[in-house]
Amino acid sequence: MPERFHVRVSKDFLVFSAAHFITYQGNVCERLHGHNYRVAVEVGGPLDENAYVVDFIALRDQCWEVVRYLDHHVLLPTEHPLIRVEEGDVEVVARFEQRRWVFPREDCRLLPVKNTTAEELARWIGQQLLQRLAQGCQYRPQWLQVAVDECEGQWGVWHWCNEEEVRT
Repeated sequence: MPERFHVRVSKDFLVFSAAHFITYQGNVCERLHGHNYRVAVEVGGPLDENAYVVDFIALRDQCWEVVRYLDHHVLLPTEHPLIRVEEGDVEVVARFEQRRWVFPREDCRLLPVKNTTAEELARWIGQQLLQRLAQGCQYRPQWLQVAVDECEGQWGVWHWCNEEEVRT
């Protein structure tokens, strides 16, 4: 088997506090609550001319920017089949069946996810990170894994693989 390399970044400041609620088992909806989320990122690929997979500092900083965007906000899913999110200039209204929440617009992050689970948050963070690495660092990994811990040891993990890169 050929050599494989990857790097992992998990720092004490790669955390965000956010409120959310999710649905499960069809029509059960949790109460609004919050977590202190922790994020860890792994990136795999060949070594470059510096013997790096990717520069730790660049990866750390790009990840921190994404995490910082979510910090101290209410996270709302815009692609949920039963939760309706209406964005106004001043407020955001979220509805599920007979329940209704109203939040100041600046306190919300509307995310294109089906549910604000740790798994979906990991995917959203990973997609943002892929874009930032491509734009800011001109870097595209062979694979990327993002893990989001919502409660001291309860991780949602998303793994992405660039099939084109893996074949070469």
